[in-house]
Amino acid sequence: MTDSDDEFLFLDDQDGDGNGNGETGSPATGNRWKMMIVDDEPEVHSITKLVLADFAYKGRSAQFISAYSAAEARAILAREEDIAIILLDVVMETDDAGLQLVHHIREELKNRHVRIILRTGQPGQAPERAVILDYDINDYKAKTQLTAQQLFTTTVAALRSYEDIMAIEMNRRGLEKIIEASSSLFQARSMKLFAAGVLTQLSGILGVGPDAILCVQRGPVISGAADGLYVLAGSGRFETLIDEPAANHVEPAVLAEVKRCLESRSNRYAADHCTLYIRTPNDRENVVYLSSDRPLSDLDRNLIAVFCRKISVGFDNLHLYEQLRRSQEHTVIAMADLAERAGHPGVESETGPRIALVTDRIARRLAEEGRYPATLDTVFLESVGLAAILHDVGNATLDPAILGKTGPLTPEERAVMQAHTTTGWDLLDRASQRSEGRTHLHLGAEIARAHHENWDGTGYPDRLKGEAIPLSARIVAVADSFDAMTRDRPYRKALDHDVAVAEIRRLSGSRFDPLVVDAFLAVSGSLRRE
Repeated sequence: MTDSDDEFLFLDDQDGDGNGNGETGSPATGNRWKMMIVDDEPEVHSITKLVLADFAYKGRSAQFISAYSAAEARAILAREEDIAIILLDVVMETDDAGLQLVHHIREELKNRHVRIILRTGQPGQAPERAVILDYDINDYKAKTQLTAQQLFTTTVAALRSYEDIMAIEMNRRGLEKIIEASSSLFQARSMKLFAAGVLTQLSGILGVGPDAILCVQRGPVISGAADGLYVLAGSGRFETLIDEPAANHVEPAVLAEVKRCLESRSNRYAADHCTLYIRTPNDRENVVYLSSDRPLSDLDRNLIAVFCRKISVGFDNLHLYEQLRRSQEHTVIAMADLAERAGHPGVESETGPRIALVTDRIARRLAEEGRYPATLDTVFLESVGLAAILHDVGNATLDPAILGKTGPLTPEERAVMQAHTTTGWDLLDRASQRSEGRTHLHLGAEIARAHHENWDGTGYPDRLKGEAIPLSARIVAVADSFDAMTRDRPYRKALDHDVAVAEIRRLSGSRFDPLVVDAFLAVSGSLRRE
């Protein structure tokens, strides 16, 4: 560009000073409009920044990013995703460098949002009609056309367009997330997990970071929460407060906002945060406190309202699910306790919960290690611990004299004792046929039958070998043996923890699946009795 070109660029316009007619206000220092200047002439950068130095649109000032070649612009665009406007020269390191950059932005980066204003001092190099038709640009200006007022007008028009496009995009993303949330959140099987999912989805819908998000529920669920408020789930600075009474741990200003939200029973919005009231059909009350670095728009608030209505049903459904699951657990524990007492009258049993714990930890360790991915899915991991409690349910049908005998069993007595595997399987198999899908009863049936099978094929009742033995039974075989060795029996005292662990290690590859043993050894330290 020549000196004479500079004289035409941004000539003073007597009809305006570049500050607009009420569209702009005092420039904001926070969330600014990002504008990138791509030109190989340093003077163009300086003059553009000078003319738009006091620019502000809707209370937001401009943040200028300079690139002196198309190659430099590509590098900037690779790391900057929220540039609103690009003021782009055509002729830089090559005669069509600017046009090639447009192609890169639209076709390779797939960025349809940024507004591209092509500026050229050599219109003959890029005829306006051909450029408009062949390239996805939003405005075309010869540098001799741009006065200060014209640059201001062009910039405001581009920002309006950008704002509208981003509103449409945010609306689309928000609706996608609501649809995704209504399915993924309802798959959660834990109230804490569900609540954490609520926080994640809300932050995604609003486009704010996950820090400083708090979910609080009202009700006497946690002992010690005098006002009925406790932290259900949190992230950022609230992440460590889960299950804690809110009154003792949440900062007073945040707690006051939560209480005001509960009292008003409505969503409340402020410049840097919002509190969202979620009332379920069964009158359970929940509040989400969400910190934000920007005021929420009407679109944000409408999306939040839709989202809160959707998830209120989810809270109720999950609460009912957890009640049902707790009832199932108590029923299963009672059945297992009955079977245990049949073999050891007068002895208080802790076998069921302990085997469930050991089984669950082994299974989850295997999943973390990527073992048996076809089997260790979410349903398996959620059900196998409960199913493990039923492993010896067949003992309820046996003669207590055999189960409690302190001396060696006769061949006949051993055959009767071993039959507990098939009787337990028959009972649970018939019960599982009344349930659809793969439940703890289905797993319980295969565990009851196969937990005495040996990895080397010498077990009973079917002499299965290796991976022909169901994985659930292979895991419970280790958990059951560890539990049996570390508890008192009529014929011996409990073994020391380290002795029991060493025995399981010794039987790896013969009695037990070596991979299951490895997982057990990895978690055995956490199973040591206090």
